[in-house]
Amino acid sequence: MPTLRFPLSRIEGHARVEMEVQDGQVVAAQFQAIELRGFRYFMQGTPAEQMPVIVPRICGVCSTAHHVASVKALEDIYQVEPPPLAREIRELLLLGQLIQNQATSMFIFTMPDRVGAKSIFHMDEHEADPEQQFGLAQRALKVRQVGTHLISLAGGQFIHPIKAVIGGVTSGIERQPADEMLAELESLLPEASDLFDEYWDMSLAMKDRIGTWGDDQPAYYIASTGRTRPNFDSELIRILGPDGKERASFPAKHFRTYLEYEETEYSYAGQSSYLGQVMRANSLARMNLSLSMGTPNADEYLQKLTHTFGKPAHPILLFDLCRGIELVYAFERAIEILSKDLVGEETEVPYTIKDGEGFGLVEAPRGPLIHRYRVNDGLIEDAEFIIPTVHNMLAIERALMVAGKRYVSPEGINLELEKAVGRVVRAFDPCIACATQ
Repeated sequence: MPTLRFPLSRIEGHARVEMEVQDGQVVAAQFQAIELRGFRYFMQGTPAEQMPVIVPRICGVCSTAHHVASVKALEDIYQVEPPPLAREIRELLLLGQLIQNQATSMFIFTMPDRVGAKSIFHMDEHEADPEQQFGLAQRALKVRQVGTHLISLAGGQFIHPIKAVIGGVTSGIERQPADEMLAELESLLPEASDLFDEYWDMSLAMKDRIGTWGDDQPAYYIASTGRTRPNFDSELIRILGPDGKERASFPAKHFRTYLEYEETEYSYAGQSSYLGQVMRANSLARMNLSLSMGTPNADEYLQKLTHTFGKPAHPILLFDLCRGIELVYAFERAIEILSKDLVGEETEVPYTIKDGEGFGLVEAPRGPLIHRYRVNDGLIEDAEFIIPTVHNMLAIERALMVAGKRYVSPEGINLELEKAVGRVVRAFDPCIACATQ
């Protein structure tokens, strides 16, 4: 039985796809995380209070989400509630990550797929001349850079932020740097919207070219943002059924009651499911669970998505359009927060060190992220990281099977298969660096 192997690029971390073919038909598809990192094990014995500055090293892309989730897990153990201003600054920090991640995923990772190119910097000459390519890349990188600046402002530094601490944040944001960031966001919001409009048109053209939006079978959806004005500094995980009805809502500490998790023999990343069924996390899940975004431009895009594709929408290549909606939302919501005074109130409250078990939940760009710590004598006895990408593993493999059946037949293998495999995996924006804990 022949095996088709596909190395992957334009994703976070190292992974590959293997497809087993029998009698001209794909009979199995595996998404394999091929690196082992072991953060859970070398965290044992670490002073618990050091975790918020250590765990961002899990991933340079997801460091912000790990930073805030870690602080929240310890706050759960120490039974401390951060003040409202601290929660706003944390929300701002997570919005910065959302801008940076969604711009990277859309414009750097997946925009080349829209025109059948390998890179935004080397797009097909029939699609864009060199000057247009350069201009497009410049604009995309400018929009992405706004996210890095916002993370630096709200988090103290871009890579591995430090500003969130147990009990709050280290300080507010003074008016002058807030106004400078506000001006940058306001000046580049139209650019982000224009880029998204172009991306939407490219996606429609790609669908016409390849004839599909990918796996459009119904699935369950998991997210931890609310029904309106999504806050990524979240508290409850929600499950949506394939029919659009909400099936469950629960705090992070109850995740094992609702979700099933299993290891696989062929990958260093496990798989989760709801009632044994395929789940999807990430941007499409959040849009399916959202009634509105609460900001004007993002709401218009959400209405356009719903009008065009229905609700819940299931085709996997819509993940990328949903990221565009969230990119615009993050700009608009950050503008709202920075327009307020972010100083003058308390930003940090004292706490007493305690032992016990705690859970920290945030909605990372890729879905609900949970940190679970067990602390004994002030040291980490066990640290578990429930990574959003594991919620998508079954969905990725199902979508790969759909692509395999489309492009493999007894007559041969359509060369579009290799491109389709890349499109499928990148639609889910997996983070393998995080998922192999």
